[in-house]
Amino acid sequence: MNRILGYDIEDMRKNKENVDTPEQKRSVRRTKAALRNGLIELMKTRSILRISVKEICDAADIGRSTFYIHYKSQYELLEEIETDCLIVFEEKLHMNQPLRKFNDREITQKFEKMLQFIADNSNSIQTLLNENGDIFFQRKFIHRLINYIKSAKNHYADNSLKDETSECYSVFVVHGAIALVQHWLNNGMHIPVSDLAKMLVILTREMRK
Repeated sequence: MNRILGYDIEDMRKNKENVDTPEQKRSVRRTKAALRNGLIELMKTRSILRISVKEICDAADIGRSTFYIHYKSQYELLEEIETDCLIVFEEKLHMNQPLRKFNDREITQKFEKMLQFIADNSNSIQTLLNENGDIFFQRKFIHRLINYIKSAKNHYADNSLKDETSECYSVFVVHGAIALVQHWLNNGMHIPVSDLAKMLVILTREMRK
């Protein structure tokens, strides 16, 4: 069963709720996890624009008054899921650390971390990136990957490509990688993470020449 996306960063940010005891904190985590799961399940078949707070509460088996203790609207709940996704994703790839030249083994390890994170949260990630997901989040997600790959490319390879050509390569690789990952998710993650990571390295090798 998938982990609840975002709850491995609970210690990284200050909780908005005023809770003191460990049991209260556990109760908040359980409630928010149920609400997140409820929304994700509903978004498998329709967009957030067609989902009400009542439907989320019914799916989570939680009262509306409890919902409003934690969130102002269904949009705030979705935004929190998306924000946590980006934070954890960047942490897994160490996007905020100084870049340097990487060899193929290190690049493969980075892809493995990315794919393992997606596999651990496949239910949430697949939903956030499908046709019912928030287009603005998807653009932000893709934009960050493009910028990361474009920046990393300048550190792990010597090349003389013009900036606009380099960006085109980065856009091509990111969109192709996302399409491949979506195919992987839609087919039940039929390829082992390590094998798919090696495949991604091979497919992107030409960009690094």
